Amino acid sequence: MRRVRHSLLTIAAFLLAAFPAPSAAQTPSAAQSSRPPNIVIIFADDLGYGDLGVYGHPLIKTPRLDRLAAEGLKLTSFYVAAPVCSASRYSLLTGRYSIRAGINGALMPESLDGLGAGETTIADVLKAAGYRTGMAGKWHLGNRPGFFPTEHGFDSYFGLLYSNDMIRPWVQTDVPLRLFRGTQELPGEVDVATLTERYTDEAVAFIRENRQRPFFFYLAHSMPHVPLGVPPKFAGRSANGRYGDVIEMIDWSAGRVLDELRAQGLEDSTLVIFTSDNGPWMDMPPRMLVDPRVVRTDAGSAGPLRGSKGTSWEGGTRVPFLARWPGHIGAGSASADLATAMDIFPTIAGIVGASLPRARAIDGQDIRPFLEGRSPSPDEWFCYFNNGRLEGVRDRRWKLHLTFPDQGEPAAGLFDLSLDPAERFDVAGEHPDIVLRLRERMQRFAGELGR
Repeated sequence: MRRVRHSLLTIAAFLLAAFPAPSAAQTPSAAQSSRPPNIVIIFADDLGYGDLGVYGHPLIKTPRLDRLAAEGLKLTSFYVAAPVCSASRYSLLTGRYSIRAGINGALMPESLDGLGAGETTIADVLKAAGYRTGMAGKWHLGNRPGFFPTEHGFDSYFGLLYSNDMIRPWVQTDVPLRLFRGTQELPGEVDVATLTERYTDEAVAFIRENRQRPFFFYLAHSMPHVPLGVPPKFAGRSANGRYGDVIEMIDWSAGRVLDELRAQGLEDSTLVIFTSDNGPWMDMPPRMLVDPRVVRTDAGSAGPLRGSKGTSWEGGTRVPFLARWPGHIGAGSASADLATAMDIFPTIAGIVGASLPRARAIDGQDIRPFLEGRSPSPDEWFCYFNNGRLEGVRDRRWKLHLTFPDQGEPAAGLFDLSLDPAERFDVAGEHPDIVLRLRERMQRFAGELGR
């Protein structure tokens, strides 16, 4: 807690010094089942804004995800709360900016930190509401007792506790990479080529086993985080090489989950969400290129957006978002309204009639009316955090972005995201009033975090 308080006070002090005070959708039918909806969240790892066919990739084929968009909602201004793994996952599951918990980057195998005992997750809320809860895939919120998924609301878990690159030669660690079931480490080396299939098998089995009761399943893929893994039957299929093979396999995985929901008669009673934890890792550090199993072309695309994973430019935190819930979310709907992964927690809580935790601030909002096309998004602004540092803020149109030189004061750029989502044209000099307003918004939020 001391480290968290220090980080917050540092942000507040910096902002005060740097910015001194100046002198259509469907509506639910009347006859709905009394059973609450099932929830499935599919969370990719390092998949970029431009990596899916429905978001404009010219080579990668994603027919099942494209169909999911056609049957539901596609958002083009959807953000995760941080451009890196652990911080982003914390915010998805808790509805909170990760700076509040001091989880600002990617937890390492030797890290002593993790998801704290006082946190409430989506799984906690749904389990208390009578749901069966399960997870398969990458956790990355702690690998020590007290931090496991089954200690934070999940009835079952199978997967990796952190990223599949956190072994030698990419990370200097002596901790072996192992799969876990529940809290038990499974023996044997991890074959990354099998991970997507194995996670998918877990999801399908969970749906079958729990078809008679409401359930929540969190499918958190390890891919397309490097090192990439594709089994022989999927290799060489994509016109975009190995990376394309991985994305097309994730599309296959989503299709298997959707097919199982249909086979069990659950398609119309299940909310399915697909998104990614951050943008593509286009600027991999030299340590990642010391082994031929990882090459620069193993990274995806942010499409028209500037920047990538590890940056506070749009390509770092703006990601694909697709959602389908027949009878509630209109088929073929789309919106450029601002929404964030932190909204998913309060939205799901609202859907099932659960109360939000009162002991901790929730930064997300219930966006169900927006998802159903009954109102605009209630989100009016979003803060860009990068490795614990507040580097920008946007409202529904404008973004103020800070760049930090090695020495001297940060420079502030202003971008009109309605006209320039690629952040090419800094118009700060033309709109000093907007710069001032957004600076004040950052100052106020830093003060709110410190309370």
